[in-house]
Amino acid sequence: MLSVSTNIPTREIIEEAHARIRPFIHKTSVLTSHTVNEISGAEVYFKCENLQKIGAFKIRGGMNAVLQLNEEERQKGVATHSSGNHAQAIAYAAREVGCKAYIVMPENAPEIKKKAVAGYGAEIIFCKPTLQAREEALNEVVERTGATFVHPFNNYHVIAGQATAAKELIEEIPDLDSILTPVGGGGLLSGTALSVHYFSPKTIVVAGEPEGAQDAYLSLQEGKIVSAPYIKTIADGLLTNLGDKTFPLIQKYVKSIVTVTDDEIIAAMRLVWERMKVVVEPSGVVPLAALLKEKEIFNGKKVGIIFSGGNVDLGNLPF
Repeated sequence: MLSVSTNIPTREIIEEAHARIRPFIHKTSVLTSHTVNEISGAEVYFKCENLQKIGAFKIRGGMNAVLQLNEEERQKGVATHSSGNHAQAIAYAAREVGCKAYIVMPENAPEIKKKAVAGYGAEIIFCKPTLQAREEALNEVVERTGATFVHPFNNYHVIAGQATAAKELIEEIPDLDSILTPVGGGGLLSGTALSVHYFSPKTIVVAGEPEGAQDAYLSLQEGKIVSAPYIKTIADGLLTNLGDKTFPLIQKYVKSIVTVTDDEIIAAMRLVWERMKVVVEPSGVVPLAALLKEKEIFNGKKVGIIFSGGNVDLGNLPF
């Protein structure tokens, strides 16, 4: 079954994933900012997955997973739970291959993301905003429909797809000293770490995480997956705990995780909007906030940052 692939993505698997999804995704731009370089003291290259189809990197992993469904699985459809960007990715991917998508979303998900999922033709099942409620609703859907569950991050097909963003960045901007991504469930971070390991082994991988959802930071400290003591952050895309597939990869290949406050996230978001003229959501600017917080670590270095998404609720801006 697709949902229980046990193969950690190899170099070849990531290359195959890239070839598979290439007709369905954008090769996103890499931007620079003289102002950011001056402020940070680093030479920074932004991989703009906020300009990706569906407005986020998640289309890469979702598309890679859905394209590997067999005919019987496609007939029964695909299901997932997500607060937004993965929901859109699976809904879009399912539409592209002509199968049904069942998406469990918390009732407090951003309005822009609800509308987008509905616009791609998926059936949305709303639930209370808890992981338990999500999983119960998802289990009911899978039982009722026989749909294949594609986990938002704890799935090697998804991780291989997410790895292609860093692969493209490395191919366009070689010899990066560091690559920074946000971390929620760890799909993008573990995929990035694998791409760096295979395609640019001298590069260091660092993650940014909100202080108000710092489970990944604490998990690395504890050596096991733990929950954050409290959850309160503007970065709504990063509220998930790590999984048993993402955590070991992060343990093995990620140098460190830098935590940032909501004020630091909002300041980074404002800087990007005002000076770079690109729309990036709070979760997407977390690695830039981390870079600006730890400037001395990256001073004089060549740094890649993945802007993970740009799906902002314009009726609810923080500034």
